[in-house]
Amino acid sequence: MKYSVVYLFLLLFITALPAQEKAITTRPKIGLTLSGGGAKGLAHIGILQALDSAGLKIDYITGTSMGSIVGALYAIGHSGKELEKISRKIDWDVLLTNSSSLRSMIMEEKDEYGKYAIELPWVNHSFRLPSGVLESQELWLKFYELFYPVYNIKDFSKFPIPFKCIAADIATGQGVVLDSGDIVSAVRSSMAIPSVFTAVEYNGKKLVDGGVIRNFPVRDVREMGADLVIGSSVADGLLPKEKVTNAVQVLMQIAFFKESEDYKEEIKLCDVYIHIPCDKYNAASFSFGDEIITMGIEEGKKYYPVFKKMADSLNALYGPSIPTRKLPSPDSVFISDIEINGLKRTSADFFTHMLGFYTNRYYAPGQIAKMVRKTFGTRYYDRIVYNYQTQPDQTIKLVFDVTESPATFAKLGLNYNKITGIGLIGNLTSRNFILPSSRSLVTFNIGESMRIRGEHLQYMGRGKNIAMIFTSQFEFLDIPVYTDFVKNGLYRQTYFKGDVKIQFSSNRKYTVGTGTRYERLQYKPIVHTTYELDGKNRFLNTYLYIKSNTFDRAVLPHRGWKVDGEVGFIYNQKPEVQVYIDGKEVANIDSLGITFNNYKQIKLNVEGYVPLPKRFTFSTLFQSGVSPQYGKNIFNDFIVGGLNPIFRNQILFAGLPEGSISTTNLAALQLGIRYQMFGSFYVTARANGMIYDFLDVDDNFVKPQFLSGSALSLTYNFALGPLEVSAIYSAQSQKIGANVNIGIAF
Repeated sequence: MKYSVVYLFLLLFITALPAQEKAITTRPKIGLTLSGGGAKGLAHIGILQALDSAGLKIDYITGTSMGSIVGALYAIGHSGKELEKISRKIDWDVLLTNSSSLRSMIMEEKDEYGKYAIELPWVNHSFRLPSGVLESQELWLKFYELFYPVYNIKDFSKFPIPFKCIAADIATGQGVVLDSGDIVSAVRSSMAIPSVFTAVEYNGKKLVDGGVIRNFPVRDVREMGADLVIGSSVADGLLPKEKVTNAVQVLMQIAFFKESEDYKEEIKLCDVYIHIPCDKYNAASFSFGDEIITMGIEEGKKYYPVFKKMADSLNALYGPSIPTRKLPSPDSVFISDIEINGLKRTSADFFTHMLGFYTNRYYAPGQIAKMVRKTFGTRYYDRIVYNYQTQPDQTIKLVFDVTESPATFAKLGLNYNKITGIGLIGNLTSRNFILPSSRSLVTFNIGESMRIRGEHLQYMGRGKNIAMIFTSQFEFLDIPVYTDFVKNGLYRQTYFKGDVKIQFSSNRKYTVGTGTRYERLQYKPIVHTTYELDGKNRFLNTYLYIKSNTFDRAVLPHRGWKVDGEVGFIYNQKPEVQVYIDGKEVANIDSLGITFNNYKQIKLNVEGYVPLPKRFTFSTLFQSGVSPQYGKNIFNDFIVGGLNPIFRNQILFAGLPEGSISTTNLAALQLGIRYQMFGSFYVTARANGMIYDFLDVDDNFVKPQFLSGSALSLTYNFALGPLEVSAIYSAQSQKIGANVNIGIAF
């Protein structure tokens, strides 16, 4: 612990002169300075809790980078306990990327979002490599939610605790003290680490992280009027030479040369200097955020006696301190007007309709951020920021500054599984290419199997919540055939579909729709079996469907539910098929009971994830399918097996490989537990059971067949997507097998 001579003298003076209280009439002002440090700055929360517990009133706050965020939230009225609760709930993986939560995407975008390893925008007549610099839309929106109570306070000295933060002017290299304007832009500027986050336009300047200039702004809190200063620092100074091992570290080391010298001088200005040891963490250690917060709380407990003695001594001499003003809590704000800047390819009408925004209405805290998430979820925009401008009549004009996404992207991914083999998945997506308010895409798989899909999505309606979707797909796959769980055949499946549907999405979670698709399915034996078919069938399927998706992420969801339900009527079948038994063609397939009558098909998939303590996640998957009046029809069975969705009518089943069983009716339930060992490594245990063939050819209930199985998987989630290696076992097959999957399937 480090205390200044002034601070020690003050305590001695207070203790020694109880009878001379009247001699000193002005209560000393106490300043608090919080250093930058990225994830390590979460440890400051523990110091704030100790100050709260001790009842020591803070009069001024300064901070840089993460210290500016924590300090600003404390300055507007959040307690240390509240900041702990807020920080522990934040999904840092989403907040500190250019991705958004899958929940932010509209239903029409969820299937494509987060699917590809690389996305290359078409800019100025060529595809550009991604910059790697973070805009982080979710970070902006989280700030808007947290700082909403002071949306109308543009002078930071008017906060419950006066506040300043530090940024750096990218043009001049000089430090910039931010004490007025938009608080969200101010703290976002202060934490904009060069080459990591985008710079922020603020009052005519382009600003980046103030840590490169003044990471520990003690002099600024002194200039605000602080007589005594408590400084909390998580900075460790420059790296020792043996730890500077790559180009990025060299650049960062050089960038902080100047700040390192300033830091030494700032420490001298502290009366109580607290250095929180964070050697085992770095600025990017947000995945260890809970541990860092806990460490800060423990450090705060060490300083509690110091803070308590200061508070008691000051109260004894000057009387109780005046309580800090409480956090403002406006229930809603009346928005009288809207202004949108930056639109080029999309219209103001489209933007406001996607927001669902109307002027001359009250909007509650967080409501505007939710509307922005919905609009960002269309993927037409790279960034949507906003601020409140007070009108002469005291109503508010909401001003949006928008950066549109490039209209066209090329996307690439890699996938491997034993059905499709190794394949490069490519995608070309363009918006407003054919008509306004539309998205057109083509996706292809190049490798051991060929697959291609084209889609055009057209938004309609005032709120753009109605969509007409045209889809065509062609593929050929080699599907294995099993008898009594023994692989004894292989079919080349060639499939084409043309699909037209219309759907209504009331919000980002649900959609309902109807459509008709034409399907052409052909099977040709490659490895012959005792019973086999060779031929094709064409048919129409008119269907109703309902979908819901509340997953928080596309890959390895942590929470949320996904529901896919469909009721279809299959008709107008045109079969051209031959059936062979022991190599001989059956002249009349009607003698086998095979018919091609019209029939219904009902499918339901429900998948859910629930977070548990200690990095565990519980998962469940329910799948069912029934084909009433199907009889001994062929070509449209449900195919059971596998851990990853690959082909049509597949039912996932831990314990069996793909194609192990085909059936016309089934119900399967899978339960799982996933544990995040560290970083991007996960281990998952899954077990499932299934009943099938519980309806006979006349749709009567009969004694069902039963299956059970389990799988243990090790997953590494890296740039190309999840790499999963699994051991599988089924009691019915009595075989242990292996399964490998890389990336996300076509």
